[in-house]
Order: sequence, then C-alpha cells, then structure tokens
Amino acid sequence: MEVEKYFMLDRFAEHLGIVLVETYPGYAKVKMRIGKEHLNGVGIVHGGAIFSLADCAFAIASNSHGTVALAISAAISFFRATQEGELFAEAREIAKTPRLATYEVTVTDGEGEPIALFQGTVYRKKEKLSDILKKTVN
Repeated sequence: MEVEKYFMLDRFAEHLGIVLVETYPGYAKVKMRIGKEHLNGVGIVHGGAIFSLADCAFAIASNSHGTVALAISAAISFFRATQEGELFAEAREIAKTPRLATYEVTVTDGEGEPIALFQGTVYRKKEKLSDILKKTVN
C-alpha cells in the first residue's frame, strides 16, 4: 500500500519513535512510546510531541486513498497530562470531497484514557501518491 511507503519516508515520525499500527482508507492508528526526549521542562509529555503524533495519524489517514493530501488547518485540545507509557493516535475520516477532507484524531494513553482531540482538514491534490513516491525514492 502506498501510504505505508509514505510513512516509511517520514523522517520526523521516525525521529519521534512513531510506529504505524494499522491503516485502511480513511483511517490510521499510530503509537509512540514515551521517552525522556518527549518530556517538557516540568516532566510531562510536550504538547508538540502529542500534536506530532496526532498529525502523523492525520497524514496517513488523509493520504490513504492514494491521492496526495496536504494539511490546510489543524487544531488540538489537550485533556490531561501524561508522563510515561505509550500514546496512541487514531485518525478517522469525517468528511471527504474531491478537494477537501476532514479528520478527527483521538489521542489516548495505554489504558485508553483520552489525552487530546485533534481535528484537521486537508487539500486533496490531483497528484497520485504513487507518482510522488517514485520521485522521492529516486
């Protein structure tokens, strides 16, 4: 599946330790084991790390139809802090037209407790993901 190749080329996700758990059209689930590099100055997971985890799930889900999709807006609300274990982000497609698509991403801890809610919208370009990946890999 092209979206899995896309994820494998995401160097930032790799740097953060984000792992793909599952994907299918309009959906993606990723996880990240919390390490000291994910913590802020008061010892809890940095909001930017949580946003990046959610954004990664969003990117995979929105590109899962094989059409290049790029974020045009994103917002997150944080519910509670965490400092250890694993975090999971599940992205679900809410609406899709030929040019725009909106996704909701729920971030939870290892016990399934909600940590954050992310919503994002993408612009769906005309280019096929497979064509872009050919250029990137070569």
